[in-house]
Amino acid sequence: MTHWFHRNPLKATAPVSFNFYGVATTPAAAKVCNDLRLSRTRLLELFTDSSCNPEMMKNATDLYFSLLQGFIFSLDDSSQECKLRYIQNFKWTDTLQGQVPSAQQDAVFELVSMGFNVALWYTKYASRLAGKEDITEDEAKDVHRSLKIAAGIFKHLKESHIPKLITPVEKGRDLEARLIDSYIIQCQAEAQEVTIARAIELKHNPGLIAALAYETANFYQKADQTLSSLDPTYAGKWRKYLNLKTSFYMAYAYCYHGQTLLASDKCGEAIRSLQESEKFFAKAEALCKEYGETKGPGTTAKPSGHLFFRKLGSLIKNTLEKCQRENGFIYFQKVPAEAPQLELKANYGLVEPVPFEFPALNAHWTPETLAAFDLTKRPKDDSAKPKPDEEVKPLKEPDIKPQKDSGCQIS
Repeated sequence: MTHWFHRNPLKATAPVSFNFYGVATTPAAAKVCNDLRLSRTRLLELFTDSSCNPEMMKNATDLYFSLLQGFIFSLDDSSQECKLRYIQNFKWTDTLQGQVPSAQQDAVFELVSMGFNVALWYTKYASRLAGKEDITEDEAKDVHRSLKIAAGIFKHLKESHIPKLITPVEKGRDLEARLIDSYIIQCQAEAQEVTIARAIELKHNPGLIAALAYETANFYQKADQTLSSLDPTYAGKWRKYLNLKTSFYMAYAYCYHGQTLLASDKCGEAIRSLQESEKFFAKAEALCKEYGETKGPGTTAKPSGHLFFRKLGSLIKNTLEKCQRENGFIYFQKVPAEAPQLELKANYGLVEPVPFEFPALNAHWTPETLAAFDLTKRPKDDSAKPKPDEEVKPLKEPDIKPQKDSGCQIS
């Protein structure tokens, strides 16, 4: 089963040379700086390389973060921060606020910003894989795993590193709690979509599928509510996606709940559940159109033309017709005026983020290497700071051509 996921753009960043002439006084210190520059450049290249896979990404991130942490943490495991933490200025844009960058002279800002982009990459990798026409079981597992890894990275940044920033996070920026929370919840919801697709494919109990769909709809609704106080200019398109997925999975929940009721000989209630499913599906269809018409950061798509959307429409129609036929021939039950209350709790298949930790400090960081950085020799004009007019160019993300049956383009 193919999937369609909305994706916001990657963060962009200004180049960083790590050239500390005069400050790095030994070949070992100069080598660390050179390795930092090369590994950062390589990592940024991989973000937009459509051939990059999770193993390549993990190797690149482990190398860069193991080196970068030498600018943040003391080598003796004490609580004292490293003397190099504030030596370099870093500039990053936001996923929602276009090419207007934030800048901080703080290596922790670089750690959390690059970490954020790594998490975004995992969501985009999952999206590319999930949009394939004939996704295999192993690929579906990769999608599921990648989304859980992304959620774990976002969670770790929020809980362990963003609070350490000296400069408070600006409202509406990526590192603010509302946005981080929404990204975490969206990753969990999308991973559960893969679980639901698998449960349907294996013809699991309709009660389990209904419960998973209901929990997934609640995840999407929670993510939307988390973004509700943000400027709609930036978050409007993203919220339309969350709204349509909420309605879509409520339609799924009522559809499969109707099948459960029918199996229990409650045909009248089953018909009412399917009618409610139709209402939510019609709402999702309207939101698909609104999503396509809403301007803002994110994927360009026509989700109502996607296979995953069309399949549910047919399923609801066929199931309702079956219930109505059987009620007319066998049950003759009255259809209730009120839709059944969904009090469904899934006992299996719920997604939790995969715990994430940054790699250990690189072996090149020794007490001697750190001591070889002489901050008294920094130039007075502090050339490490970027010029005020330095442009932060957007990352050129690979265009993914739509599948024949998808009706959408996933970036």
